[in-house]
Amino acid sequence: MVNTASSIETLRQKFGDAVQENVLLAPYTSARIGGPADMMLTVKTADELADAMQLIWELDLPYYILGGGSNVLVSDKGFRGVVVLDRAKEVRFELGDQPTVWCEAGVVIANLAKRCASKGLAGLEWSATVPGTIGGAVFGNAGAFGGDMTASLIWAELLTSNGREKFTLDQMGYGYRTSILKRGEINGIVLSALLKLKNSSKEEVSVKIDQFSERRKATQPPGASMGSMFKNPEGDHAGRLIEAAGLKGTRIGNAEISTVHGNFFINHGETKAEDIRALIVLVQKTVQEKFNVNLELEVELVGEWNK
Repeated sequence: MVNTASSIETLRQKFGDAVQENVLLAPYTSARIGGPADMMLTVKTADELADAMQLIWELDLPYYILGGGSNVLVSDKGFRGVVVLDRAKEVRFELGDQPTVWCEAGVVIANLAKRCASKGLAGLEWSATVPGTIGGAVFGNAGAFGGDMTASLIWAELLTSNGREKFTLDQMGYGYRTSILKRGEINGIVLSALLKLKNSSKEEVSVKIDQFSERRKATQPPGASMGSMFKNPEGDHAGRLIEAAGLKGTRIGNAEISTVHGNFFINHGETKAEDIRALIVLVQKTVQEKFNVNLELEVELVGEWNK
């Protein structure tokens, strides 16, 4: 354990019962997989998140920020350091000719899309079936059904070593499922974001969301998963390559490459992270050998892993 008694005490003095020790991470991830974190600190506002991170940086503690827990695979050994659970969920709409919505990083993006629909505001329909939070979506340029954060973001408020700063869309350096944050070009924490919307009608927005939901149900498997495991290589689809390699339905332990969609790995209960990792290695090796394509992970590996 990296944390010292003094570090825990310092965090406790500031955040009280929001600090817990030895917390199993599996229940906080969409895959329901993962060992314990030495410490978990739950924050409920963007200000609390900023305060927590400044203190964690001062104490020089290893940290990981967890939002909705999708797109992550936490190791069986867990995380040595502080997991900051972001539950900052304030939302403010600005109506008018050019409507916008400001939201804290812990807001679940699918819920936000539905709130927009209830107000007859369009622009986030693509995100209505996307798991995870605004923070994760801004960090990784999340997208679906032809939409993504590039088309939605006006600015993101980040905490950096310079303090709190607003980064415009251009400054975020977005590419396919990546950003300056994801590439590690700057060390920044997403605190909140301002997104652009369009005036529409409740009916029109709701119909579009329903259509996307039906398409998602028809093409993606139910059950506990991390979301898409690999990024789509240029001009192709990871799921198609995995299927063409004959790997759909392959199991290691209780982990399975979905028979519905090859780019989803399913936890059939009590699955070990190492079994998912073994499937990842198998897929990358097989697709490389058969098609000379290097599949890049979309999912982030968190915690301590066997070499």
